[in-house]
Amino acid sequence: MKIILFGAPGSGKGTQASYISERLGIPAVSTGNLIRDAIASGHANGPAFKRFIDQGKLVPDEMVISLLAERLSEKECSKGCILDGFPRTVNQAERLSAMGFVPDLVISLEVPDEVIEARAVGRRVCPICGLSYHLTDNKPIKEGVCDKCNVPLVIRKDDEPETVRKRLQVFHEQTADVKAFYEASGLVRKIDASSSVDNTQKQVRDILESYNDQH
Repeated sequence: MKIILFGAPGSGKGTQASYISERLGIPAVSTGNLIRDAIASGHANGPAFKRFIDQGKLVPDEMVISLLAERLSEKECSKGCILDGFPRTVNQAERLSAMGFVPDLVISLEVPDEVIEARAVGRRVCPICGLSYHLTDNKPIKEGVCDKCNVPLVIRKDDEPETVRKRLQVFHEQTADVKAFYEASGLVRKIDASSSVDNTQKQVRDILESYNDQH
């Protein structure tokens, strides 16, 4: 099964991608994590990736698509995957289709900007696996430590208030048409993701169960 999680930065895509991955047994592929891994591993484009992220800008399509194509070609993705953070433009959506990735579902997490800004203040991320936590809404079992990797959580540069506002502006300006692109095919399922993680997860579960009942 191929799923795209659509939503603004901070809407909870990473958390729900992890839930869907565990439930369906397919990998969650985050372009954000791919880019951060490339920066950490000394990839040739690492410095350029870092400059774009620090400025709250989208990384150019060709650079993202190259990384994503490598990941999707791996055996782990042969039975499907969840895309988190891609596509963000109609051009990317068209390129994704050209690569043979046609989603079964597009789940759109709807969250007001002011809620996202508040979330970013308390978000902490594992520097190894990329799992996201929150100081109030999604705490790790051990304070300040990733449940999975047992390493200290960090505050990402792109979670700082000024960067969050810039990223939201870019999202609204450049990605609004992507939802319409997939809505035209009847693939989009909208979720009110402004409340608790558990409530959002329940809505995701209902969508997956409804899809399975119909197929």
